[in-house]
Order: sequence, then C-alpha cells, then structure tokens
Amino acid sequence: MKKKNTISDSFLKHGILLCLITGFMVTLNAQTVKDIYHVKETTDFDISGNGNTDHWQHAEWIELSPGEESSSLQTRVKALYSDSGIYFLFLNQDRKITATIQQDFEDLWHEDVVEVFLWTDEDFPIYFEYELSPLNRELVLLVPNLKGKFLGWRPWHYERKRLTRHKVRIDSSDVTGKQIHWLAEFFIPYALLTPLGNVPPESGTRWRVNLYRVDHDLGHSEKWFWQPVEERFHEYKKFGTFIFE
Repeated sequence: MKKKNTISDSFLKHGILLCLITGFMVTLNAQTVKDIYHVKETTDFDISGNGNTDHWQHAEWIELSPGEESSSLQTRVKALYSDSGIYFLFLNQDRKITATIQQDFEDLWHEDVVEVFLWTDEDFPIYFEYELSPLNRELVLLVPNLKGKFLGWRPWHYERKRLTRHKVRIDSSDVTGKQIHWLAEFFIPYALLTPLGNVPPESGTRWRVNLYRVDHDLGHSEKWFWQPVEERFHEYKKFGTFIFE
C-alpha cells in the first residue's frame, strides 16, 4: 500500500507540476500576443480621412490602454503595409477637440494628437516618430536615443516621394456634439525612413513599435498607449512588435 501511495503521490505531483507549467505557458503566450501585431500586406490606396476603403477591412484593430489619470475614452488603431510604405488609421473617441496649432513641425503633443514610433532596427537606438493633430498638422522626426539622451531631427529634402500623406475627419455622434470621434489616416513612405535598417520590410520582418494618443480636454495631459511606458514615450525598449505578413 505504501508503494502504491508513493506512486500515486508521484503521479499527483507530476500532474500538478504539468498543470502549473501549462498554465504558465498559456499566460506567457497571452502576454506575448498582446505585444505583437501582425501587419497585413495591401496594395497602395488613397488617403481619405474616412477610413472607409475596403483595404482596411483586412486589418485588425489594436485597442490602446489609458494611462494613470486618463479616462476610458476609446482609442483604436489599424496598420497595413504595401511595397511603398506603411498605413495607419486611428479612431479616437473624444469629448471635444483641443487643438489650435496651425503649423506643421510645432510642439503638437501639447494639444490633442496621435503618435507612432517606429524602431525598425534594434541594432541601433534610432527610431522614427510621427505625430498628427485633429487639425491635420504633422510632426516628423528621426530620434537618436543615446542612453536616455534624445532629440528629434527634422527630415532633409522633405518632398516628393519622401512626403507623408495624411487626412483627418472630425465627427459628432449626436446633435449636441457632446460625443465626438476623430479619425486620423496617414501613410509613411519607406523613402522617408531611409537609411534605417530593415526598410522596406518583407514578409517575416519585425519592427519594434509603439502607438500613443494624447488628449488635453480636462486641463491636464491624458495619455493612451499600446505598450505601457513609465515616464516617457521614448522608452523604446518597451515597444511592442510588428510582424509583417
């Protein structure tokens, strides 16, 4: 009897251990999935600001999470890529539009804005930053980040094939205008990302990426993000991963 109990106990212990390992792997896989977005390939299309082209139907939504002291206003993002560049679509629920800046390349993050950070090559601490406001004003930067010391550099010869394409639409959900949605649709050409590594991407290419939104309706900065950061959006080692299909 003793021997049987010992064998039973052994099987029981191994069973419990197997369950724990399996549970851990499921949790680990779930966490990993949240860090990864599969970018589907598309043909090039016109930017309308409406996000209503059939191309977007093939892309999955990413839900951005609110940071501390931020409301539960919904922020969703999609991405697609083509032979010539990468497309983004932001859908932002809002109370009101807080935006006055009428020039490109200004400090747009002091008002309502969406932001994309593209770290295409992990061998170098250099990434691309793009911001777009509800007034369709943009900020385009290349950011060297050397041990936490960073500063954005504006593109040279920002013209022709190196230009982004972007449009914004603002919609009121009811006649009172109390509930607003604003869409930001934009295209970043690979020519603008030159000479960053892993550009253009191919099937299986991985880029580190983060997605953000900033809102100023309540008198202070509310923030949403795909992958959480502690203090700054420039914590590039915490970015998620885009895998190009």
